[in-house]
Amino acid sequence: MEHQMVAETEEQDLKTGVFQILVSDAMSKEGLQPLLESDLVTCVQQNVNDVEDLSVFDALLIRSATTVTDELLSKMPNLKIVARAGVGVDNVDLDAATKHGVVVVNAPDGNTISTAEHTFAMMSSLLRNIPQANASIKAGQWNRSKYQGSELRLKTLGIIGFGRIGSQIAQRAKAFEMKLIVFDPFLTKDRAEKLGVELGSVDEVLAAADIITVHTPLTKETKGLLGMKNIAKTKPGVFLINCARGGIIDEQALKHYLANGHVAGAALDVFVEEPATDRDLLDFDNVIATPHIAASTKEAQLNVASQVSEEVLHFLQGSPATNSINLPTLSKEVYEKVKPYYQLTKKMGNILSQVLRTPVQEIDVHYSGNVANFETTITTRSLIAGFLQTRVDAAVNDVNASLIAKERGISFGEKQVSDTFGYSNLIHAVVKGEERSFSIQGTYVKEYGARIVNMNGFSVDFIPEGHILYIQHNDKPGVIGKMGQLLAEHEVNIATMQVGRQEAGGQAIMLVTVDKLVDQIVIDQLQDIDEIQFAETIEC
Repeated sequence: MEHQMVAETEEQDLKTGVFQILVSDAMSKEGLQPLLESDLVTCVQQNVNDVEDLSVFDALLIRSATTVTDELLSKMPNLKIVARAGVGVDNVDLDAATKHGVVVVNAPDGNTISTAEHTFAMMSSLLRNIPQANASIKAGQWNRSKYQGSELRLKTLGIIGFGRIGSQIAQRAKAFEMKLIVFDPFLTKDRAEKLGVELGSVDEVLAAADIITVHTPLTKETKGLLGMKNIAKTKPGVFLINCARGGIIDEQALKHYLANGHVAGAALDVFVEEPATDRDLLDFDNVIATPHIAASTKEAQLNVASQVSEEVLHFLQGSPATNSINLPTLSKEVYEKVKPYYQLTKKMGNILSQVLRTPVQEIDVHYSGNVANFETTITTRSLIAGFLQTRVDAAVNDVNASLIAKERGISFGEKQVSDTFGYSNLIHAVVKGEERSFSIQGTYVKEYGARIVNMNGFSVDFIPEGHILYIQHNDKPGVIGKMGQLLAEHEVNIATMQVGRQEAGGQAIMLVTVDKLVDQIVIDQLQDIDEIQFAETIEC
């Protein structure tokens, strides 16, 4: 039976005792039925701030109103699991929960259909001017010609982010006879063909689409993805939709292109600041907006409550937490031994994700030395989770990382090997894509901590922390000086630098740790230097 990182629950005699569950936020009673009907639990529905004795509870169910802090967790010593009835867990201190040995779960699938349907409703309303026409007729007007709209049929829909929600939107768009072009960093050509969509780069989606909808997480790569530069690449008269995360569309850039007519209209459910108060944006006649309600349907609220109720009940009876967000608890002894390698592989996966942005087909992890004696399934899942978590539109964790990888058409494997290359332990990961592959080697030594010792065949030695520039270049005199001069012009201070090469005058790499996040304009200018073939930021 495959080993999993499963939180240990205290043994209980279910004949004489029951688990105590606190539901702190308003939640569908129908969704809570798995708990309310169980003889194994006592379910209390009360605001956490109004409970005198929190120490008795084994589980805590919340939505967005309750904030789970280190202080609250300290008051709940028997707590084993926090369940968030929804997708986001911004109101839960995950590090504190892990420290206290508390598993945090969510309901990642519960609002997929609601969000997809809301996006489609916004799209239809935008092209048919439905909100504006409704307001007009209620004001006593009858302006039929003013609100002439456009059909969805034969329009090209660009979907940026093709996860659960994006794929559901694609299914609905096909029924409307729309053309589809999608971008997703992990979608391969073969899988795109099977799903019946055209796969394109971001630039190809921007150039081809009549309507663009975004469905990605908000990361440093996607923040402002539709900004001044990229919106300029779209068709004149394009329609933009954001029901994903506030900030993916740069609101200042959107106002600029709405004002000059390049963007024909926008539909927004999410904003950088909520509640939304930017009247300059909201007062555009061709902007329609809703107050972050894409996931707010009776069905979705029932689904998320049911999902977390069943998850909590199964978990308290000893089953794995299938939607865990944080590091599930091990025995203290095992956890302390595994923890350094778990953290190292998470960073290795994250680094690989940032330097290899093309579609990926395979991930292989090799272990040698002392680390091979541990249960390496744990660390392999950690690496996969680190690779996926900034790129997909769902919460990725060690338990569900393998499933999400399979859903994306990514195969993975691990094995123990004998060659340690002189290290007491070594983890070697290789990611293979359609266009190229990339490898990384890491080690952990108690006295020195985690180190990356090889990047794609180049020997290096650096701590995976902070803001790092990864640069591939020709080993020629002066290239380091050009790089340093450019960073100086942008007031970017260098903290450390590693240079690796395979032979004099050949290919080489630089790993430059800097004091602040480097803007894309700096990356573009670095790649304009003749000797530099590739530059990318790595955030650890």
